[in-house]
Amino acid sequence: MELHTQLSSFPIHQKTVLTIGTFDGLHLGHQKILKTVCAEAKQRGLVSVLLTFHPHPRRVLFPDEPLGLIQTQEEKLTRLKAMGLDHLVVLNFNEAFAQQTAAKFVEEILIKGLNAQSVIIGYDHQFGHDRQGNLAFLRNYEAAGAFEVKEIPVEQIDAVYISSSKIRKAIEQGQIATANAYLGQPYQVSGFVSRGLQNGRSIGFPTANVQLTESEKMLPADGVYAVSSEFEGQTLYGMMNIGWRPTIKEAKVERKIEVHFFDFQSDIYEAYLALCLHERMRSEQRFENLEALKDQLKKDELAVRAYFKRLSSSEF
Repeated sequence: MELHTQLSSFPIHQKTVLTIGTFDGLHLGHQKILKTVCAEAKQRGLVSVLLTFHPHPRRVLFPDEPLGLIQTQEEKLTRLKAMGLDHLVVLNFNEAFAQQTAAKFVEEILIKGLNAQSVIIGYDHQFGHDRQGNLAFLRNYEAAGAFEVKEIPVEQIDAVYISSSKIRKAIEQGQIATANAYLGQPYQVSGFVSRGLQNGRSIGFPTANVQLTESEKMLPADGVYAVSSEFEGQTLYGMMNIGWRPTIKEAKVERKIEVHFFDFQSDIYEAYLALCLHERMRSEQRFENLEALKDQLKKDELAVRAYFKRLSSSEF
């Protein structure tokens, strides 16, 4: 997959089958659209393209409203590389871009910039200033012979209406299994490992403190989660706590992400981790002392190990 951050770098001589959108989360509906784009491009001997935007348009259009990203840009790029696209075009979304008319968007970007022969969109897709562009608008260009248009109806995407807002709600409520079902993969939280107070080490549960790389990345409801991660070619399994650590007395109280990997002793400070969240095991609790916390963590470990054992015949 070739990445382009400017239209000028796109090989305009290549005729394309393309789709448009932010594709926040790359859920199953998005995957259906991308698979259709790739299949049609291959069938017609054309190249497949996803045209998307950064930053997320809502950051620009509604700057005062909290967004809550389902995916960071890095997570999205990693996922897209596995989708089989020929080209990914990521254009800078700013106020000037938001003000352009739907006609200018189609003529300058889709036709002149990306040589579109076929445009495939999901149901109810809109674009351009004041959302002037839609399926009927694109049909006018199809009638004029500019390119073909195909809409993927909701019935073909999934029997259940999938949307980024539904996924956000599930994540907020800690319903990770539901979010994962919509996403078609485990929800991820990514960041770099930093040094903490090492309280976990003192009670036999050393943890890696993860600092998010994207401040607007959505975190699920506080609690303990079964997680996995890839590190230097090894799949690690463990349990993660997201929350305020009410049992620990600290001068600065802040929400933290801590993960304890099973049967793993290596130093991973400053390493980058992409954590896959599989299941929420329990809500965060306050304990009377560290000994009570340690007893609960032992129970958590048994529960998480049992969870992963049910998913695989491997021994953890």
